[in-house]
Amino acid sequence: MRHSPKISPSPKISIIIPVLNEANVIQQILDQIRTSAVEIIVVDGGSHDRTVEIVKSLGDRVIHSRPGRAYQMNAGARAASGEILLFLHADTRLPKEFAGLICQTLAQPKTIAGAFALRIDGQNPGLRLVEWGVNMRSRYFQMPYGDQALFLKAETFHRLGGFPELPIMEDFELVRRLRRKGKVAIAPASVLTSARRWEKLGVMRTTLLNQVIIAAYLLGISPEKIVRWYRGDRRPR
Repeated sequence: MRHSPKISPSPKISIIIPVLNEANVIQQILDQIRTSAVEIIVVDGGSHDRTVEIVKSLGDRVIHSRPGRAYQMNAGARAASGEILLFLHADTRLPKEFAGLICQTLAQPKTIAGAFALRIDGQNPGLRLVEWGVNMRSRYFQMPYGDQALFLKAETFHRLGGFPELPIMEDFELVRRLRRKGKVAIAPASVLTSARRWEKLGVMRTTLLNQVIIAAYLLGISPEKIVRWYRGDRRPR
């Protein structure tokens, strides 16, 4: 198997954040991740609120893309200059010392990409079961999803062609491709993601919907048809 170049001692990390109407949370996330060691690229998919205005007022870089997380993240990756790419959802918070954890994780033998364990910001006991299931799947089956802040070397990302530009399941498909090339490791820390989608639909319904979507995708049902089902619950991004 071809190996990508080793990471330099202090690699630049480009954090790519796809957004759509995230004015309520965008400043908090940018303030948390802003350090001299990272490049921040916010990719707006057509927000109608103050998201873009807030990002610009903070001095961070914002670019524009057609809506859809896959399109937005690929656009951000093309604009990035970092040796490592980190894809971060706007409702997810990184752990402290995330930069060092990323480098340590990617330095593991045969590791091609990584992500963080998951914590959900809510008190519902059912969310603890969701966390357990996600973290077991991630560690033992090497299948983290986008809300766990996927990261990998930029060279690897571009060599694989980036995220498949699907209306849904782009993170699932990219991780499947990565697993064929090497190990997808889980960093020894957790991100904290918002419970808003579980709170909107309920823990059981959200979990069931997610499993139905995965099963439909694996059965060959088109992502366009799947996203029409999904749109009845929340707008795909």
